[in-house]
Amino acid sequence: MHLPFCAAKCHYCDFFSVAAAGHDIDGMLAAILAEAEQLAPEAPRTVFLGGGTPSLLSAPQLQSFLDRLDEITGFRASAIEVTAECNPESLDRDKASALLDLGVRRLSIGFQSLSDETLVSFGRIHTVEDSFRAFDAARAAGVRELNLDLIYAYPGQTTAQWGSDLERVLALKPEHLSAYNLTFEQETPFKRWLDQGRLERAGEELELELFDLVREKTREAGFEAYEISNYARPAHACAHNVNYWRNGPYLGLGPSAVSRVDSTRRGNTKSIAGYVRQIHSDGHAVQWEESPEARARLGETWWLGLRLAEGVDPAAARATAGFDARELDPALAIAAKLSDQGLLRIEGDRYCLTERGVPLADFVGGEFLELGLVDPAAETARG
Repeated sequence: MHLPFCAAKCHYCDFFSVAAAGHDIDGMLAAILAEAEQLAPEAPRTVFLGGGTPSLLSAPQLQSFLDRLDEITGFRASAIEVTAECNPESLDRDKASALLDLGVRRLSIGFQSLSDETLVSFGRIHTVEDSFRAFDAARAAGVRELNLDLIYAYPGQTTAQWGSDLERVLALKPEHLSAYNLTFEQETPFKRWLDQGRLERAGEELELELFDLVREKTREAGFEAYEISNYARPAHACAHNVNYWRNGPYLGLGPSAVSRVDSTRRGNTKSIAGYVRQIHSDGHAVQWEESPEARARLGETWWLGLRLAEGVDPAAARATAGFDARELDPALAIAAKLSDQGLLRIEGDRYCLTERGVPLADFVGGEFLELGLVDPAAETARG
């Protein structure tokens, strides 16, 4: 679920979020719970509190919100994983203890960088020292599932800095590490500054060196690269996000949250006031809805699934997409072409990225998205 409030908006972030000052946080939480009453399933397998900054909420706000959510869904008895995203400036031992007491077991802490200068350029309001303090506080509170977020390929970064940062972070022995290549998203200050020449994008060769370095360092530390940007100790992968990459069903609650239920996707309005108003008037805040054809769903299943080290089982992909098993599977021809190019390999019943294909995952996955753009009748006529 999407809790949209932050202490301050980061310069690279294009998620829907706003600075909390002056907003009715309690009113937003009540609206999300009202949406849950209408739409949330009973006994969810995973719960993810994202944002925004969920750790910005006070302990009493967290208690009333999560207690009511449990009354609605029974998540404390059913969920194998309950995660909350946290920023270092709003996480201390008491907050971590409160989250544990309320049923949260996994915390994801946004370190982002181990350079105070870079954190300032990102628009972050915490220091490197705050990040390590937050990690220690979570451990002291008894949290045994910790993910750390880092961003690389930011302006001015070197391979030596990145290697040193990774060693310092991995020395903490977290269970999970997420490392994301900086992207310059539309409608963000970073993209505007890039266009103005105030920032310079890292070169592709450097990006690849930094990517290879995180894979090398995490492997040496005993982590598995189970997804392109995510690394975990054995049995500590994020179950909630693995479901996304397998194109499984999910329900999003809160402003801008997206859901996929059966063959339909829908997204909530990206507005604080509009979301609250629509929830109370209509019982939902859906702004858009679409039901892609089975071919498109099949392409998306391959696009997402190939990000995982486990790859894609074509039969499972057809079942997930609701693709008629009696029809010729158009994804297999694409997979064969990419295999011939050395970008995919066959392992048992699954197609996986090769070492050469891993850095090209966006290109490889994008080839399957073409399935949603091709008219099968016209394709057959060209036959």
